[in-house]
Parts: sequence; structure tokens; C-alpha cells
Amino acid sequence: MAKSEIQKIRKELAKQLDSKRYEHTLGVAYTAAALAMRYDYDIMKAFEAGLLHDCAKCMTHEERLNYCKKNNLEVTEIEKKNPSLLHAKVGADLSNRKYGIIDEDICNAVRFHTTGRPDMTLLEKIIFIADYLEPHRCEAEDLPIVRKQVFVDIDSALRTILSDTLVFLEKSGNEIDPMTVKTYEYYINQERQVTG
Repeated sequence: MAKSEIQKIRKELAKQLDSKRYEHTLGVAYTAAALAMRYDYDIMKAFEAGLLHDCAKCMTHEERLNYCKKNNLEVTEIEKKNPSLLHAKVGADLSNRKYGIIDEDICNAVRFHTTGRPDMTLLEKIIFIADYLEPHRCEAEDLPIVRKQVFVDIDSALRTILSDTLVFLEKSGNEIDPMTVKTYEYYINQERQVTG
């Protein structure tokens, strides 16, 4: 994608998102670019996916539900109970319809940046991880560990993040999307196969 297209997306996002969310978005985009450099991935593609990952975050729950209905996007029972989860699915669709992204890997990275999924592509892993550890984040206990770990072994960092996320959601009493559990189990089983 040309730099002018990225500038256009940035300007539009600056209008759509509140200032805190926009700062987070830039943090994710630059973190994704750094991870792309480390793992020999297309830097601009990672940056673009990072920019778009929360493009539907500032919509209300009702707006997201209406968007899904209007555009025939399936809404699961867990998403009905917790419509904030829909921002990833709606964001993926908006990336295509509103921002003209035809690259399926970018749209999927946006779609799965909250829950993950089994057998993620490298870009999906990059965006999932960048969202968790970008510089403005400070809540998670294991952040300093994960920030070092990710530049050594991306899958190890992914397992740590998934584990921490599930523990946090359980402790806080929040709904856990089954996809996050499936993703965690997939990567734990993969690790067991490697280590024997």
C-alpha cells in the first residue's frame, strides 16, 4: 500500500477514534512494524493491520450489533452477551468496505486480534501480540517478560499472553470467548508436541 493511502487511513482514524484509542492504535501499528522487522515480515502490511485493528472500537454496542445485522455478519451468543467483542469482527469488515483493504491476511489479523485462533498466520500473531504489549499498555503483570520474550520466540510470547488473558478474564468474571480457549489449547498442544 502506498504511503498516501496509509496517511488517508490515519486521518480518518484520527476523526473516528477518541484520542486515547488513537494513541493506542499508533502504538500497536509501530509495535507491529517492529515485530515485522524482527520476523522478516512485510513492515507496511503489519503497520497497516495495526492501524486498522481497532477501527470499530469507538462504535457503541448497538451500532456494532446493527452493523452486523445490516451486513449479514454472524453474531454468536457470547457476542450478544458481550458486544464489545464484536469490534474485531466489525473492524475486519470495515477494513474491507470502508478502507478498501482486499488483503485477506490483514482483514483476518484485525478479525482475530482479540481472541486469536488456532494456527494463526504470522501477521495475526503480530497484531494479537502488538495489541497486548504496545508502549501505552501497563496493566498486565507479565508485560516486561513478554516484551523481551516476543523478540526471542513469538509462539512462547503468544502462549504467555493467552494464558494471562484467560486468568485475567476468569478472575474478573468476564465472559470468555471459546475461540480464546481453543487458541490457547492449540498452542499449548503444539508446544507439547515439540518438547515431547
